[in-house]
Amino acid sequence: MRPDLLRLVNSINRSLIKTVNVSVETLAPCKKLLRVELDAKSVDETFDAITKDFQKEAALPGFRPGKAPRDMVVKKYSAEIRDEAKRKLIGDRYRQALDEQKIHAIGHPDIEEIQFERGQNLIFAATVETAPEFQLPEYKGLPASLETKSVTDADVTKAIDLLRGQHAKFETVARELQTGDVAVVNYTGTSDGQPLTSLAPTAKGLTEQKGFWIEIKTGSFIPGFSEQLAGAKAGEQRTVTVDFPADFVSKDLQGKHAVYQVEVVEVKKKILPELNDELAKKYGADNVEKLTLGVRADLENELKYSRSKSVRQQVINHLLNQLNFELPESAVAAETRNLVYDLVRQNTQRGVARELIEQQKDEIYAAAAGNAKERVRLAFIVRRIAEQEKIQVTQEDAMRRAQALAMMNQIPLDQFIKDLKARNGVNELFEQVVHEKVLELLEQNAKVTEVAVAA
Repeated sequence: MRPDLLRLVNSINRSLIKTVNVSVETLAPCKKLLRVELDAKSVDETFDAITKDFQKEAALPGFRPGKAPRDMVVKKYSAEIRDEAKRKLIGDRYRQALDEQKIHAIGHPDIEEIQFERGQNLIFAATVETAPEFQLPEYKGLPASLETKSVTDADVTKAIDLLRGQHAKFETVARELQTGDVAVVNYTGTSDGQPLTSLAPTAKGLTEQKGFWIEIKTGSFIPGFSEQLAGAKAGEQRTVTVDFPADFVSKDLQGKHAVYQVEVVEVKKKILPELNDELAKKYGADNVEKLTLGVRADLENELKYSRSKSVRQQVINHLLNQLNFELPESAVAAETRNLVYDLVRQNTQRGVARELIEQQKDEIYAAAAGNAKERVRLAFIVRRIAEQEKIQVTQEDAMRRAQALAMMNQIPLDQFIKDLKARNGVNELFEQVVHEKVLELLEQNAKVTEVAVAA
């Protein structure tokens, strides 16, 4: 037989480890204990095969590489041979046991070595978390409703006015404040006679400001604040009362009542630039007509995206409401850690003080843990649908996703791929593509009902 074929046959024979016994015990809905026993003959064969591999590479004094006697190699590399044999035997047999028992393991097993020596049966136990077991409901034709909407001329005009507003000028005027004006004010805020910083130490900007600009329109600054300044003139003093919303960004001020002493320093009229070709060119359009067409196209794309997002969320909610099953603890814990990291990073980027984040760490963890369970549950549902639909991800699919993420994060594609490989994120990228394909399938097969726009 040819040497290369002989090596291949020997390799295959070494991999066919015989099983003496495999037993499975269910510890919890998503946790199993595998007890595995391998016969002594298979253990010795693996030791011999690995010893030969070491002998081929060993370089001992007085011998050419690969020519050292077996007993000297065993003596020199005894510990290494034993470790490699154990790693191979347990690793190979563990994977084969999973295949034989049709167990879908999640994460790494907790291996307990019970017996491992030459000439003896190998006995080990593996505690492993498993994918949840559930029956998929009908996922095609799920109901969703959308308000009948289209982009109107009024929508386009409003959007263009927002673009004009980015180049607006502000002229000081000697009259009362009107809707759309800007008030330049000095203010101090209290709650129950105490500065707001006594309730929220980090809320210095909400406690006192000088020369602060507030646009007179609904929702500007603190809800209900700017409306109470309408009609005031420069030099006028006003008392403004507000109730901080229950979802206000500063948790310590949520639902609190506050009183502000406000001095109007200036009244400024907002003057929009003329809508002409010169303005259009500032936004990359040749003229007003092309700017208008571009704005309309953007609005239509936004509407299409929002409708798609709404349908997807509705069918996802429908599936989540139908399916409630136990989840692997490690998967939930890992997703919770990811969400906590994201929340802390987002708050840091928004300028929230580290001390405030530390104070709210319990709330942050609780919020992340609740969301993590839903996201992990959805991930298993999506994975099961992908398996049932035999959804595949090509290299081209993965590359398109990588290009989109690189562009989104403003990172060169080569650098993004390098970073992805460094943090073992390639599988995650493929899962994202699978997730997107499944959601696209659910959306395309949803039963969408158009409803009238609510008043």
